[in-house]
Amino acid sequence: MVDLNALTRANAMRWANAKPTRTAEAANVALRLYKARQRYQAVERETGVPWPAIAVIHQRESSQDWRASLAQGDPWNRVSVHVPAGRGPFDSWEAAAIDALVKCPPFLARHKDWSTAAALTALETYNGVGYAARGVPSPYLWSGTNQYRAGKYVRDGVYDSSKVDPQLGCAALLMALMELDPGIRFAGARSAKNPSDGDSAGPSLTNPSKGSIGAFVVNLVRAIFGRT
Repeated sequence: MVDLNALTRANAMRWANAKPTRTAEAANVALRLYKARQRYQAVERETGVPWPAIAVIHQRESSQDWRASLAQGDPWNRVSVHVPAGRGPFDSWEAAAIDALVKCPPFLARHKDWSTAAALTALETYNGVGYAARGVPSPYLWSGTNQYRAGKYVRDGVYDSSKVDPQLGCAALLMALMELDPGIRFAGARSAKNPSDGDSAGPSLTNPSKGSIGAFVVNLVRAIFGRT
């Protein structure tokens, strides 16, 4: 079993030492992702997953194909056949993305720690921890940086140590996004929206906490003036 705390420490060290090796390519892809940030931000509002993480997953899973599900790259308007299988069909890319983050392992919408190292580990678990089990950097994260040279699962359970992943990894893309917009930071994210929460407001002058002095005053006014 992979120790996720140890993996997070390893990813923190890799991030600290990482340098991009395909800068121009990463910059071009990052710009394309950045231009679509409003769509990713819409999913962030429903799931709590930071939009840059959603964007780089989208690139890795389907090269930012809006016809493909965030979960595994299958068409979102059909029932998925690849893992996670049996999802959908959905009405939109956004609906499929929310399902992938909320209802499918590793349930990224439940993830609370979005510091950089923890975010990298969350992204790695989205793809699987097979590389971590081997003690090697995952190309899903590190392809396109000096932290990765070769090694790739060419199909389920089959690892080729000489195969080089041609795609840019999430870390390389995040670096490029941060270069494009220095305001992008992984410091935290709000929790996913709970549909059962409704629009209930917190304590206020007209809706004080039960048992508070405010509640006593409001009840007294209602008693005097007959308000309900």
